[in-house]
Amino acid sequence: MRRFPLLKPPVPFAARADDPLEEKTVSESILFDGKFVKLVRDEVTLPDGRSSQRLFLRHGGACCMAALDKDGTILLERQWRHPLGQSFWELPAGKIDPDEEELDCAKRELLEECGVKANSWTRLGLINNAIGYSSEHIVIYLAEDLTQEDQHLDEGEHLEVYRVPFDEAVRMALDGRITDVKTICGIFWLKEHLKGRKSPGLSGADLRGMIAAAHQ
Repeated sequence: MRRFPLLKPPVPFAARADDPLEEKTVSESILFDGKFVKLVRDEVTLPDGRSSQRLFLRHGGACCMAALDKDGTILLERQWRHPLGQSFWELPAGKIDPDEEELDCAKRELLEECGVKANSWTRLGLINNAIGYSSEHIVIYLAEDLTQEDQHLDEGEHLEVYRVPFDEAVRMALDGRITDVKTICGIFWLKEHLKGRKSPGLSGADLRGMIAAAHQ
């Protein structure tokens, strides 16, 4: 193991300007332009000068909400996910509309999916949930001071909403009852937040600035 360089804390962000690992995009083709995602094929130049192709999904991002009630319960949804042919336990979440602010998306989706309004919001962090094949990012928020409103599900959307004790949600994430990555991150970031520790993650502006700097 000594042949690998040792990085001592604090380890810097992986993205950086003049990155020797950068793959430079030569051309781009949109193979499919859908409502939520685009299938993109890029021709790229590799760090060693050779050419290759990269196929990926371009996605506008999403928000995920850890809605914690004053009684210590958290809202979980049970929702069918067709690609895997089964239902999953998830935190409420939804896609960011074009030109929509992240927090506005979180508020809208919590109201639409759960019929819940939150008067207190805390940004817990940001994840890139499928870095090998998608540009999607998910911003995770803590929602508190909850009030019940009317639910407004999108057409074709079917889900069940439950109140679960937060300690049980943590156990579900540990024992495999929850396998959805955004939900696992949200639960454990919230666990750290409740312990008084700052949650990880970049703001959207920080992330965009970091990406821009890395490609200058």
